Amino acid sequence: MSRFWSQVVCDLTPYVPGEQPKIANLIKLNTNENPYPPSPRVLAAIQAELGDDAARLRLYPDPNADLLKQAVARRHGATPDQVFVGNGSDEVLAHVFQALLKHDAPILFPDITYSFYPVYCGLYGVDYATVPLADDFTINPADYTGRANGGIIFPNPNAPTGRVLALDAIADIARANPDSVVVVDEAYIDFGGTTAIPLTRRFDNVLVIHTLSKSRSLAGLRVGYAIGHPDLIEALERVKNSFNSYPLDRLAIAGAVAAIEDDAWFADCCRKVIATRDTLTTDLSKLGFDVLPSAANFIFARHAQHDAAELAKALRDRSIIVRHFKLPRIDQFLRITVGTDDECRALAEALRQILG
Repeated sequence: MSRFWSQVVCDLTPYVPGEQPKIANLIKLNTNENPYPPSPRVLAAIQAELGDDAARLRLYPDPNADLLKQAVARRHGATPDQVFVGNGSDEVLAHVFQALLKHDAPILFPDITYSFYPVYCGLYGVDYATVPLADDFTINPADYTGRANGGIIFPNPNAPTGRVLALDAIADIARANPDSVVVVDEAYIDFGGTTAIPLTRRFDNVLVIHTLSKSRSLAGLRVGYAIGHPDLIEALERVKNSFNSYPLDRLAIAGAVAAIEDDAWFADCCRKVIATRDTLTTDLSKLGFDVLPSAANFIFARHAQHDAAELAKALRDRSIIVRHFKLPRIDQFLRITVGTDDECRALAEALRQILG
C-alpha cells in the first residue's frame, strides 16, 4: 500500500473481471459474451455517424443521449423521463448505489450473486446484509419481507446461478417494501425470463437495469440503461451530472439505437443461444453433471466425482476457458458461457475426454 492512498482505497477489495487471455485458438466461455455479432445495422449506424472524415468526433456527444433514451422508451413502452443511460450497466449500477441505496439501514442482496455489489458497497460506504439463497439456489421472496432495509438488489436471472425469479414474486417483494427501492438487474433476462419493466408502472419503488452487452452483442460499446419512476431517474441524473456529463460517446449512442431497433436480429440471436444452451445442458447432464436450470446465456454446473478447479484447469490446457468461483457454497461449480454450437460441442467432447 502506498502512503498516498486514501483510506477507502486501502479498504477496497476490487471486483475481478473475467479473464481476457491471449491464447491461440481459444474457446472463450468465461465472460458471458454473445457468440454472435451485433446487428449489421450497428456498423452502418456507426459509419454514418463518423461520416467521410470523422469530423464529428471533435464535438462532444449529446450529454442526455436523447436519441437512445427515446429508442429505449419506445422498445419498452415507457417515456424518456423514465429512462437513464450509462457507460455499461456497471456504471448505471454504480450510480444506483450512490443515489438510491445509501441509507442508514443496510441494503439486502443474495449471498450468491453478482460480485460487484459488495464492491460498490465498499466504494460508497453502503452497509449491506446478504440473504442466503435456498438449497436449490433460488431466491425466496419471503426472505425480503418484514425486514428493515435501505434497499434491495438482485440479478434476475441471478448470476452466477442462472436461476430466474417469477414476476409475481418480484411484485411481492416490491409490495412488501414500499419505502425501499427494489433494483432488478436484468443483464440476462432476454434469454428466458420475463422482464420486470411492467412493474415500474405499478410500483414507484422498482428500478430495472438492462445492458446491451449480452443479448444485443455490444459488450465492446459499453451501453446500459435503467427504467423506473421519473423520481428515481432524476436521482441517477443528478449523480451522473456530478460525475461525468458525457458517459456515452457518439458512436456508442448511434450503435446502441441501431441495435435496439433491430428486433428481428435480436430475437434470432436469443433463439439460437437458448437452443444451444438446452443442447449443452443435455450433453453435460449425460456426462454426469448437475446443471442448474438456467434462464441466462450461461449454465452453472458441477460434477459429483470431479473437482471444479481441476476441471477448469484441464479445460484450459485444451484452450477452453470457463469461470470458476472460489467462494463458499459454489466452489464446486463451473459457470460456462453458451457459445456457438461448434464451441459447445468442443467443450462437451473435451469434458468427455477429461472424465475418461
